[in-house]
Amino acid sequence: MKTTNTSRQMRKGILEFCTLHIISRGEVFASDMSKELMEANLISVEGILYPLLNKLCFASLISYKWADSASGPPKKYYSLTKSGRNLLYQLETTWKELVTSTNKITSKS
Repeated sequence: MKTTNTSRQMRKGILEFCTLHIISRGEVFASDMSKELMEANLISVEGILYPLLNKLCFASLISYKWADSASGPPKKYYSLTKSGRNLLYQLETTWKELVTSTNKITSKS
């Protein structure tokens, strides 16, 4: 197995977790999510986010609504569904367990 494939799979799961976390803060526009994810070096281009948002919508983990924009056409704002909040809670628990476990292993010389 190549390192790049392993890294890609790790980043994919973390990207989903972080995207749900961003949306959990309140209704958010996709370009704002992209900006935050790019600043954190989780994505390199905005287009990576849209397939994930579609997947999360299809799984009923997030929903969206259209709202008028003062600077152009209406914008799509995303929010978490009840199922999305439940999944995020489970992922946060898993994340904390993984960080603890990984630190136990990687801190040994």
